[in-house]
Amino acid sequence: MIHRLALSDDILMSVSKPERYIGNEVNAVVKDREKVAVRFAMCFPDVYEIGMSHLGLQILYDMFNSMEDVWCERVFSPWLDLDAVMRREKIPLFALESQDPVKDFDFLGITIQYEMCYTNILQVLDLSGIPLAAKERGEDCPIVVGGGPCTYNPEPLADFFDLFYIGEGETSYKALIELYKECREQGLSRVEFLRRAASVPGIYVPRFYEAAYNEDGTIRSFTPTQEGVPATIRKEIVTDLTDVRYPVKPIVPFIKVTQDRVVLEIQRGCIRGCRFCQAGQIYRPVRERDAKTLKRYALEMLQNTGQEEISLSSLSSSDYSRLPELIDFLIEECSANHTNISLPSLRIDAFSLDVMSKVQDVKKSSLTFAPEAGSQRLRNVINKGLTEEDILRGAALAFEGGWTRVKLYFMLGLPTETEEDIRGIAELANKIAAVFFETVPKEKRTNGKVQIVASTSFFVPKPFTPFQWAAQCTKEEFLDKAYQTRTAITQQLNQKSIKYNWHEADASVMEGVLARGDRRLGQVILNVYRKGGFYDAWSEYYDNDRWLQTMAECGLSPEFYTHRERDVDEILPWDFIDCGVSKEFLKREWEKAKRAEISENCRQKCQGCGAAGFGCGICAERR
Repeated sequence: MIHRLALSDDILMSVSKPERYIGNEVNAVVKDREKVAVRFAMCFPDVYEIGMSHLGLQILYDMFNSMEDVWCERVFSPWLDLDAVMRREKIPLFALESQDPVKDFDFLGITIQYEMCYTNILQVLDLSGIPLAAKERGEDCPIVVGGGPCTYNPEPLADFFDLFYIGEGETSYKALIELYKECREQGLSRVEFLRRAASVPGIYVPRFYEAAYNEDGTIRSFTPTQEGVPATIRKEIVTDLTDVRYPVKPIVPFIKVTQDRVVLEIQRGCIRGCRFCQAGQIYRPVRERDAKTLKRYALEMLQNTGQEEISLSSLSSSDYSRLPELIDFLIEECSANHTNISLPSLRIDAFSLDVMSKVQDVKKSSLTFAPEAGSQRLRNVINKGLTEEDILRGAALAFEGGWTRVKLYFMLGLPTETEEDIRGIAELANKIAAVFFETVPKEKRTNGKVQIVASTSFFVPKPFTPFQWAAQCTKEEFLDKAYQTRTAITQQLNQKSIKYNWHEADASVMEGVLARGDRRLGQVILNVYRKGGFYDAWSEYYDNDRWLQTMAECGLSPEFYTHRERDVDEILPWDFIDCGVSKEFLKREWEKAKRAEISENCRQKCQGCGAAGFGCGICAERR
């Protein structure tokens, strides 16, 4: 039980949602600080409600706290109101469980899920009293570790982290913790620990590497600066997902969070091979959890939390081989307890619609399709594996089943995109609306007419995808494409049934800069933060002019990082990382994309991507 809070009652009563900062939630772990050898602060650099919705944080929190001599606590970015108070009152950032200052911990682990949170990382370091530059930290500072999908190109953040963990966290952290304890017992320095840590599988220590640049700004070389430091870092991966530890007692927040439910991770990886999707590449190969184990986890988690909803987590739930069996079990168990079931990432087919009819309330919510592109040609370019016939057939089944609202997700600015492809977005939305009027007789249109909501985001090329070499559109090009889409929708016969939304273009371009950037961007991120920039992932706080001006002051331009197509032989900032998918495979897929050729999914035919080298999951099954 916590007896002391880091914030006074007056402060807590003056800020929004004080429950974000008090800890002591159901299933939070509190240990005796005097009886643990290592203290680990696990940070999600965004507001509490976002961070507490992240499964990875719950997994690592549970894993660390299962170690007898380790105490892991949580840290989140304070919201703007408390941030101002902490700076004014000189209150150091604290962990929720003990309420102790983060600077007193041995490790500060930061999960990096999206590029626009980079300035929030500096906010966390700054409020903690930890020097922002890794090389300026003394022996009294925590070891700052970065993990998560953005570490597959850690270079823009290289100046701020002592080390990065590349890959899935369940494998090498124990070895890292043991090494830390050994070095501390021997009285070794921080730098010596980092030098030895560089030999732990999956660990990248940026201070021991050096980048050199050509006159045109491209990378000439990227090499280790110390003997014994590996030139290539291979990602860490869990080979047996069923036997690895899973958090069956997840923390239950006091307040409603973004994903306010129990989450059951059924598999990792994806068989589909969409060419724009980073997750589909870096989490290869597909590995499934045993259905029997998942059933046990589901019952334990619901009992341990009292949550009223359970969600299946996966990049493509429909591809889980024992999905019917698992869903039948959940429907039977959950209906008895009036527990809702959330089924994201399902393909819209007869089976999925039947399942959704069983688990949704009588008032059916909207269905979501993600065609990603308006024309079949462009869907082939991105290897979406979805035909117009599939989409229209799914829509017809949905309308027959009583759904009247359909959400469609597309991307604008995909490689090789033409005006015809853009117009295809409007035409596909129109065809789906037409299917409703053809399928549902007038007397059965109880909810009135159909509503089609078409949303477009802007394409951002990501590392370790076949599109990592592609040019990204400018802000003006993106907005022009959105205007073309809106105009085309107004020309459709069923335009009154179609609503159109589009995302911000400014932040998409800057996301592209950070996604494929190099070490030189570290100074940009630092200066943007010093000018007051953080919470850039929130559109109301993102200041595009601040970013552009800062880039110009640093002698850099967005055009270099985003708007040029890279040569396939150019050294990329992330080339020193081996994610298991070979560069040769990505090059083949890039060429196939240009020819609008599709590649079969992993279950249909092995494409020789390189992930078989891990000897697990679907790759092992095919042997």
